[in-house]
Amino acid sequence: MKMTFRSRLLASYIFLIAVPLIVLGTLFYRTGLRVVTEQAQKNVYEIVKKNNEIMDNKLRIIEQNSASMFVDKDLFRVFNSLKPDNNADLLAADRLVSDRLRGYFSQMDDVYAYQLWTSYFTFGQPLPQGDPTQSDIYRAAREAGGKMVWYPTYDFVKMFDQPYLTKGAFDFRYLFSATRVLDFSYLSNTTLEKLDANVERPVLTITFKADALNALYEKSIPDGSHYFVLDPNNRIVAGSENDTITHVYSDDWVRELQRDGSGTRRIKLDGINTIVCFDRSQVTGWLSVVLTPESTLAGSLVPFIRTSITLIAVIMGIVSLLFAYFISGRITNPIKKLLGAMRSVGEGDFQTQVAVSTNDEFGILLQRFNRMNDRIRLLVSENYEIKLKEQEAEIQALNMQMNPHFLYNTLNVMNWTAIENDQKELSKMLVCLSNMLHYTSRKEWGAVHLSEEIEWMKNYFYIMSVRFEDKFTVSYEIDSAVYPYKLPRLLFQPFVENAILHGFDQIEAGGRIRIRGWIEEGTRHFEIVDNGRGMSSDTVHAILYRESSSVGIKNTIARIRMTYGEAYGITIDSAPGAGTRVTVRLPL
Repeated sequence: MKMTFRSRLLASYIFLIAVPLIVLGTLFYRTGLRVVTEQAQKNVYEIVKKNNEIMDNKLRIIEQNSASMFVDKDLFRVFNSLKPDNNADLLAADRLVSDRLRGYFSQMDDVYAYQLWTSYFTFGQPLPQGDPTQSDIYRAAREAGGKMVWYPTYDFVKMFDQPYLTKGAFDFRYLFSATRVLDFSYLSNTTLEKLDANVERPVLTITFKADALNALYEKSIPDGSHYFVLDPNNRIVAGSENDTITHVYSDDWVRELQRDGSGTRRIKLDGINTIVCFDRSQVTGWLSVVLTPESTLAGSLVPFIRTSITLIAVIMGIVSLLFAYFISGRITNPIKKLLGAMRSVGEGDFQTQVAVSTNDEFGILLQRFNRMNDRIRLLVSENYEIKLKEQEAEIQALNMQMNPHFLYNTLNVMNWTAIENDQKELSKMLVCLSNMLHYTSRKEWGAVHLSEEIEWMKNYFYIMSVRFEDKFTVSYEIDSAVYPYKLPRLLFQPFVENAILHGFDQIEAGGRIRIRGWIEEGTRHFEIVDNGRGMSSDTVHAILYRESSSVGIKNTIARIRMTYGEAYGITIDSAPGAGTRVTVRLPL
């Protein structure tokens, strides 16, 4: 199916519109998704850091309060004077110690229990711990001396060896503790009083439920995320999956997180692209980790981004199509008018005029066509030979503004019109003109083969011979050795045009142009010789060295010198009544 020019324009517009829309839409979607994901990643990382700061602030208070107990005067007196084998003293001491512990820790919501452990008694809140001094917590505190030890989450049943609680339902199954040995002392006047050497130093144990850490994360991290807190040995202290608490992570990527301490990572877990945000507690040294699938970070925004991009693309596409339809009409309608007018002119109707409604390039084109048509009519009715030059100048002016492809199409239409009207000579002229235009409108203006230049000259001579009704003849004497070399395009045209228009302007017939070419001493020589009326030496000097009307000759000389250097160029030998000889010298 043959497509019209307008259909091709619309198809090209649609393609040129659709491709950028698809590319820009894709880039915008990916960029927007990446920006949203990165921002969400930063937000999650800030949440992890903020949660750590909140917990650290709470735990620092625990450390500070526990450190204050070292110089608690009441506790010093209780333990320095306590008799472990006297039950009454123990109960009285327990009441006093419990009151002091409540004063230090009861205002803290996250604290589940606070106790002082000794080998003979547990002071503070009672729990079914059996003998707590047999636990790993107690041993860790003793090994640390007076430093605070943050003991990660443990199973209460296993830690205190209470198997009867295994199947029981109680709220303190998983706990973590802060513990330290208390070596009481106080300053009496200027004397530092210390516990007697034979007095057992108690172990302070502050116990927290694992839920104390869970509460920070469950409502602050994005939906679909899960988290866990690891101690330095990769043991899970707390997490969104309760059945993993106290388990140990052994994956390589977890060890890398422990090494870095804080930051973000993008990894693939179970085939899912996952963003990992992690930060280490400054108090406990535990690592808080939040795992978030990338799809959930921007999950709520992706439909919005996709919908907005699609909507914008549809609106822009519709507007662009309407605009393209309008523009294609503005382009093709004047062309249709011009083609109709040219068909009428080709049929001999020189009265045809095209209505001009715009001032753009197409309006100018139609105006020029109307003017050209008027001039053709004047040529037919008045003086064909005198006005033909003006017609060619007008056509050339039109050609400078017309798209070459449009000109070729137009000339093709004119050629077929001439053939249909049995105007063979006009058809041949149009073919020659089309070949000349194709030659002169090529994008590359570099050197060409001599054969191409000669072919162009033949087309030119044919048109000019018809124009001047066989006023002149042309002959060629070119050595075959010259043909392999290239030369500047339109090298001979200004000289042969000068010979035809000026050298033969006073004769009716008998004009001769001879074009020669040969190689001599490494230099190419070309001659354009005519038997026209010739020129005076002043005229020759003006053409070569002064401002004159021979723009084409001066441009040719300038092109030769710019391309090959000052050593090459042209010489002109002429005298009134003796014709003209132009010699062009070029290197090999």
